[in-house]
Amino acid sequence: MRRHRVWRRAGSMRATTFIAVLIALLAVTVLVAPRAGEAQQAASLPRIGFLNPGSLSEPRFPRFLQAFRQGLRELGYVEGQNIAIEFRWAEGQYDRLPGLAAELVRLKVNVIVAGGGPAIQAARQATETIPIVMVGTADPVAAGFVASLARPGGNITGLSLMLPELVGKQLELLKEVVPNVSRVALLGNPANPNYASLVRQAQDAARALGVRLQPLEARDPSEIDNAFAAITTERAGAVIVLADTMLVNHRTRIADHAARRRLPTVSGQSEHAEAGGLLAYGSSVSDGLRRAAAFVDKILKGARPGDLPIEQPAKFELVINLKAAKVLGLTIPQAVLQRADRVLQ
Repeated sequence: MRRHRVWRRAGSMRATTFIAVLIALLAVTVLVAPRAGEAQQAASLPRIGFLNPGSLSEPRFPRFLQAFRQGLRELGYVEGQNIAIEFRWAEGQYDRLPGLAAELVRLKVNVIVAGGGPAIQAARQATETIPIVMVGTADPVAAGFVASLARPGGNITGLSLMLPELVGKQLELLKEVVPNVSRVALLGNPANPNYASLVRQAQDAARALGVRLQPLEARDPSEIDNAFAAITTERAGAVIVLADTMLVNHRTRIADHAARRRLPTVSGQSEHAEAGGLLAYGSSVSDGLRRAAAFVDKILKGARPGDLPIEQPAKFELVINLKAAKVLGLTIPQAVLQRADRVLQ
């Protein structure tokens, strides 16, 4: 009788253990199954590769990404629901871009959105088949990215910043504010594929306005210091800062150099004026990224990038820094102030 009760207790314990294990297995199945389903769903979503030479820690980039996501939402795409985005940032180091572009190719993204000439060049070298939507390039034809604006050909389309023409307008604007300036330094990064085209356009505009141009190159921050030393030696009276990720990342350094030497600056990127430069006139990067979403949409729906014409900027912005003007002892003409989209006090 006693032995019977021991066997019964042992059997009861085995049954209890079996039930506990079964419940645990069911709980794991319930927890894991949705996650596996979510992972499978995420893997099946169309994927956008986002390649940029900048850094997400830059204060301007969250604003740009918000504009891009807004453009996608307007077309019915919500990240994580029916679209996935693979972000790759070069942190200001152009030599990292080829490796990052290769990563996106290995991930077999459906389309790559490349921001700026160096990123577009890296994406182009990484793939001839995955569609590339370019944003933030000055002259895609001169840079060799596309055959023409109307018929790009190949696997690249997107938006042009029309910066070659804008450099001439920036110089005209500078002459309006500083009419007596006769020698202007042109600060650019020769590692940028758009550099040569921008310099040619600036030289043409300078000849037309009777201004002597002093092209200066800066591939890294230390060369910015050297460039401003050369500007002092050559007695330039103002500086045009060409559009470039490295230069805009070090805009405070550039603004400090210019302020110490009492040099008015103009750029195509508003961040330079926000950092202490005098003027900025250029197309809106945020607007360009929002419009890039339309190219992504068309490509995901089957359009060939080579058949999608390159679009020109739709929105331009003039930013004037009055604090910088005061430091420089300049009075901004009323006609220029009236054209400003933003005036920084």
